Amino acid sequence: MTQQSVAADFGSRTAAGSAYPAARPRIALVGVHGFGERHLANLVRLEEAGALELVAVADPTPPAPGRLADTVAAFQDLEQLLGSGPAPDVVILATPIQTHAPLALAAIAAGADVYVEKPPMASLAQFDAVLAAAQAAGRLVQVGFQSLGSHALPALDRLVASGEIGEVRGVSAVGTWVRTKGYFKRSRWAGKRSLDGTDVVDGVATNALAHAVATGLKIAGAELADDVLSVETDLYRAHATESDDTSVLRVRTSGGTVLLCALTLCADEQTAPTVTVHGTLGRADFFYTEDRLAVTTPDGERTETYGRTDLLENLLAARRSPGSAQQLLSPLAGNGAFMKVLEAIRTVEQPRAIGAAHVVWEGEGDDAHPVVRGIRQLVRRAAAAQATFAELGAPWARELPADEPRPAFTVNGKAVARLADGSRITPTSSPRPYLHPVSTLAGTVVTDHLPEDHVWHLGAGVAIQDVDGVNFWGGRTYTRDAGAYVWRKDHGRIVTLGVESGVHRGSRTETLSWLAPDNSTEPAVPLLSERRTWSWAAVDSSTWQLTLDFTLTPSGPDPVALGSPGSNGRPQGGYGGFFWRLPAVDGARVWTASAEGEDAVHGAVPSAAAPWLAWAGTFRKGEPDGGPATLVFLPRPEPEQPRDPWFVRMSGYPGVGLSLAWEQPATASHATPLHRTVTVLVADGLLSTSDIEQLITTLGEST
Repeated sequence: MTQQSVAADFGSRTAAGSAYPAARPRIALVGVHGFGERHLANLVRLEEAGALELVAVADPTPPAPGRLADTVAAFQDLEQLLGSGPAPDVVILATPIQTHAPLALAAIAAGADVYVEKPPMASLAQFDAVLAAAQAAGRLVQVGFQSLGSHALPALDRLVASGEIGEVRGVSAVGTWVRTKGYFKRSRWAGKRSLDGTDVVDGVATNALAHAVATGLKIAGAELADDVLSVETDLYRAHATESDDTSVLRVRTSGGTVLLCALTLCADEQTAPTVTVHGTLGRADFFYTEDRLAVTTPDGERTETYGRTDLLENLLAARRSPGSAQQLLSPLAGNGAFMKVLEAIRTVEQPRAIGAAHVVWEGEGDDAHPVVRGIRQLVRRAAAAQATFAELGAPWARELPADEPRPAFTVNGKAVARLADGSRITPTSSPRPYLHPVSTLAGTVVTDHLPEDHVWHLGAGVAIQDVDGVNFWGGRTYTRDAGAYVWRKDHGRIVTLGVESGVHRGSRTETLSWLAPDNSTEPAVPLLSERRTWSWAAVDSSTWQLTLDFTLTPSGPDPVALGSPGSNGRPQGGYGGFFWRLPAVDGARVWTASAEGEDAVHGAVPSAAAPWLAWAGTFRKGEPDGGPATLVFLPRPEPEQPRDPWFVRMSGYPGVGLSLAWEQPATASHATPLHRTVTVLVADGLLSTSDIEQLITTLGEST
């Protein structure tokens, strides 16, 4: 189309019978291709309804002949458009990210209101400049996060306020999408963090799945920049781009809510993204691309579908009303929290490339797309545990910071276990030290941590659910009064106070403190003092032994009760004490010298005739660190100590423990501290009963 004078056709018209005011707002669209096509279609719809008049477009590539009405002027850029006559009432910007700020400033200076596509700007400084200009000029700026127009959002607010899903424990946003090589070839700026020295900040969290972040922030109560206390980033890429395509963001709000965003463009198939509110009584999943709300409570599940307010219509309505800035559904100021997140991504180091060994490419040519192995499960685990990919220990993730050492236990020159201090664990999972990963001498990993089914299960270590009413296990607490598991603000934490001996001698002795929950006015109260010793050594060429010895003593003068769900009324639920969470095990077998199978060994008490329990199978089948292995658990009670029953789970999840309080609580006092010792044989291959007996005999002869 040839360039026309905007001024010649900037008069307002009235459509007969229209519900809209006679003076229709004049609209200019900058960027008519790509996402601009959607805006163009929406403008045609609204113009036919009499809501507006499209008077001009600007794009260096003209629209196809016949695409626009003859009354619409076409220009090369916004500068030409604004210089041709009276400014339009509203300028829509569907342009590359790096152009948003200068174009918005130009439109505001000309006297126009602005609708800008997401992300609003490419830096926090640009955002501040545009916001200041809009406020000084009294102009409206709407940001194109269409999901914020969903009627499901106020419905979700009402749901949370009603208490139906209980108190909010956290918010998560999950997106598993697919993007091809061709997607990143669509423009020069696609996949770039900067272009020709100018910030772009493209990426999974700032562009492709930016709606997940913006919607999550809105639901978490973070709209203004000051609503965000901190942003942690964990950024990766499988594509040959500068920008991230597989990332975790952890945002802490000034209101105390944690938003965990786990996002990827490298899934095996594309699924509908969700923002989830996790409550103490249930959850609400908002499928924001579908305006669908799925609510889960103890009473069951239901799904509700809602309508959506078009954000351009919302902007036009706000222009007609006094006090209109408060009526915008996605005002620029209300995107300050999102810009705080974008700024954290902009200023952090480059995304880490995911190694080729962890990526499978599907498709050919420009349709080819990378699939990160196991990414959908990792994304779900990150959201459930409020953990980053690095904290989960994804094989392609970066190492945790050097100021958080993870000592390695070494046998025959091989690192067979690492000790985590647990400081990064979310408070509701009762942060505590634990071993993970633990592996065989051949490298098969035989522990798991932060699993999706029970995110508070942490490798191998010590955990107790009821220590004088404080939960050092994590998750919900089983109470006798409720006769059920309930979420309570009762989670303690275990911290390391000192190390008496180093790992280089085959043992490590630590002093730990078991602390009650923090409160706002006083420091956490110590309940227990613990002396814990880990020791490790080779048994033979395919087996090594790990021994845990721990003693619990009250921190105060009075005895401390150590309980469990079993001692609080749950039948067969006496877990607490030593616990070992296993990964998935294919063909699993669990047995003692006298019984076999979960039902037969769960609750059984080790005896002289059956002193051990074994678990064998193929651990992490199909994974590079998987393989056949056997674990043999051998408690070492002193003559006067009670023998703790086995706690064994196989059907629901794989785990083995020794119960301190099967049906009755145990007690730790200064006169009688609680002391336990257990040895675990970690062996490659599938051992038989006779193999195990021989190993134990060898072990006895060597000690």
